[in-house]
Amino acid sequence: MRTYYYLSLFIWTYMFHTVDAIPLQEKANSDLPSKMVVDLTKDDGKMLHRTKRGWMWNQFFLLEEYTGTDTQYVGKLHTDQDKGDGNLKYILTGDGAGSLFVIDENTGDIHAAKKLDREEKSLYILRAKAIDRKTGRQVEPESEFIIKIHDINDNEPKFTKDLYTASVPEMSGVGTSVIQVTATDADDANYGNSAKVVYSILQGQPYFSVDPESGIIKTALPDMSRENREQYQVVIQAKDMGGQMGGLSGTTTVNITLTDVNNNPPRFPQSTYQFNSPESVPLGTHLGRIKANDPDVGENAEMEYSIAEGDGADMFDIITDKDTQEGIITVKQNLDFENKMLYTLRVDASNTHPDPRFLHLGPFKDTAVVKISVQDIDEPPVFSKLFYLIEVDEDVKEGSIIGQVTAYDPDAMNNLIKYSIDRHTDMDRIFSIHSENGSIFTLKPLDRESSSWHNISITATEINNSKQSSHIPVFIRILDINDHAPEFAMYYETFVCENAKPGQLIQTISVMDKDDPPRGHKFFFEPVPEFPLNPNFTIVDNKDNTAGIVTRKDGYSRKKMSTYLLPILIFDNDYPIQSSTGTLTIRVCACDNQGNMQSCNAEALVLAAGLSTGALIAILLCVIILLVLVVLFAALKRQRKKEPLIISKDDVRDNIVTYNDEGGGEEDTQAFDIGTLRNPEAREDSKLRRDVMPETIFQIRRTVPLWENIDVQDFIHRRLKENDSDPSAPPYDSLATYAYEGNDSIADSLSSLESLTADCNQDYDYLSDWGPRFKKLADMYGGDDSDRD
Repeated sequence: MRTYYYLSLFIWTYMFHTVDAIPLQEKANSDLPSKMVVDLTKDDGKMLHRTKRGWMWNQFFLLEEYTGTDTQYVGKLHTDQDKGDGNLKYILTGDGAGSLFVIDENTGDIHAAKKLDREEKSLYILRAKAIDRKTGRQVEPESEFIIKIHDINDNEPKFTKDLYTASVPEMSGVGTSVIQVTATDADDANYGNSAKVVYSILQGQPYFSVDPESGIIKTALPDMSRENREQYQVVIQAKDMGGQMGGLSGTTTVNITLTDVNNNPPRFPQSTYQFNSPESVPLGTHLGRIKANDPDVGENAEMEYSIAEGDGADMFDIITDKDTQEGIITVKQNLDFENKMLYTLRVDASNTHPDPRFLHLGPFKDTAVVKISVQDIDEPPVFSKLFYLIEVDEDVKEGSIIGQVTAYDPDAMNNLIKYSIDRHTDMDRIFSIHSENGSIFTLKPLDRESSSWHNISITATEINNSKQSSHIPVFIRILDINDHAPEFAMYYETFVCENAKPGQLIQTISVMDKDDPPRGHKFFFEPVPEFPLNPNFTIVDNKDNTAGIVTRKDGYSRKKMSTYLLPILIFDNDYPIQSSTGTLTIRVCACDNQGNMQSCNAEALVLAAGLSTGALIAILLCVIILLVLVVLFAALKRQRKKEPLIISKDDVRDNIVTYNDEGGGEEDTQAFDIGTLRNPEAREDSKLRRDVMPETIFQIRRTVPLWENIDVQDFIHRRLKENDSDPSAPPYDSLATYAYEGNDSIADSLSSLESLTADCNQDYDYLSDWGPRFKKLADMYGGDDSDRD
């Protein structure tokens, strides 16, 4: 016989700290079932006896938010195998084991190491076991037990919102619901009254009240008027513990607005209004505004004005300004001071949205008297109509009369009228008007497609007083004449497959027409009369302003014909009938079995047999390279044309022109022309440069002639400036040498050519005084006469 012991653990937490151990032991034992012996029959007929072991514990529940200085005692584990010699070790595992709950491994006492919050976690499941310290063998099977956290009132009620906003119609009865506020308490609602919330009103009485259980705010006074007070602020308190003393509480604010209802009729601030109006005011002119006051707002304050009665009901009208709720008095018919000078009207103002609940308060309208005085003035001409609409065909001839306007002088003088067109409205001067009778006629041809409407302004002016004038708009509508032929709506790229079958649709075409016939467009499609029967394609009129192109033969060949031209005759049904011929270009292409185009070029058919795609690309690249080389060669050749023709072998681009011969003397004029230097007063003609081949013949540029006795230095500077601004000059320096000595030298000539013609001999003895450099000259000219001879 073997006895099995199973560890059972019960933990009790309660609100009283001091508990007698013996009653607790008795209570614990009373909760356990009585000891039982379970007989288990084995194969050998022996019986197994199981003895229920008793346990010791002190608590079933644990108090939350413990504030004591010592750790809170939870309970004790004990087994019958524990002899008190310290051989057994108690081990605790599960929720919070080791952190929240610690166990004395020798005695089995369990303590709470930290303060617990039921709102965070209300139930902890732990497991306990006892092992032999020496052998490490578990002497009792692992048992599971529960620690329940007992709630205390440590959470105040909290509203779902810190601020509520609500509204209620004014004039509402007592008890009308406004809004419901809700507060929640995190404490345990199943234990005591910690979570039982009661609502009360702290601010807002006597206008509003609150239901203590549901939190519904209601009106407490009847017939509250928005016009007297519109905004209310109500403070609601939620208190737990059923509202008893010591309970925790929270508050929230509710802003309540009284919404408007139509409970006030409109009222005029005065009974009579006076307005003045000149007799010449145009129709629709605003003479003045009146307004009735309504303390309501929104649509409840909307009102409508009307003329009830009076001798001017047919002469004036009143409209309502929806933005300002004012009544605007306007002129309905032309006024005439000579006929009537004073009108009296009765105007009503009434609400457009009356509330049937408040009709008993009286009629929701008010009446005022409006008097209008007509003032006599010199009036401008008056046209017979407010505007004129003239319709004219676009093919009307130039100079044709298309309409007429008439005006008269309403004054007793009945002055003569002259008419004119405001040219700002007819900048192109298409129309003109007869100044005496107001007949409008055309000056230029009309085209509806360019402009279908012309809006001009006609002025009528009194002949005796040009300041009195009137303007009238004239709308001229150009009526359409069928003067345009229909044409293709777009450019069509049409192709037909080589393997096409007869009757196959290859293209659907549509057309457009600039004209606008009143009955709409209707187009017809036919072959041209020159080719009534095309052997390759058929034109099928779809009767919906489109046509289809259908094949007529079986198969097409790009080798024989790569492109077909199909002329199509298109005409409309308007009068006169307009027609045009559109030519459709149809290419023959290679297609796959589904009819998708692959290639349409005849060259592709020839090259496809021997050249691959890579070869074609290589050929194309070679052609491009050759083109680039040709362009570079042409550019280099063009650059060479600009190089100087006279270049020495030691040329370093300074363009120093050298000559190895003396030339032909003064008779040689092919080199540099130095005649200009010898005679600066000579006429200057621009000459082309001989050292550079001219690329283009520039326009001969006349230079400013040199003035008399000009300085050579100034002349050279002018030449330099001209060369700098010369567009045909090369981009490098040129050296030009000028040997002109200048005019009017104060030194006499030393030439011997003039010595023979001298009247007297000259004395050259002064040359000996000039030093050794002039010794040779002194010897030549300083001797005796016999030596000179």
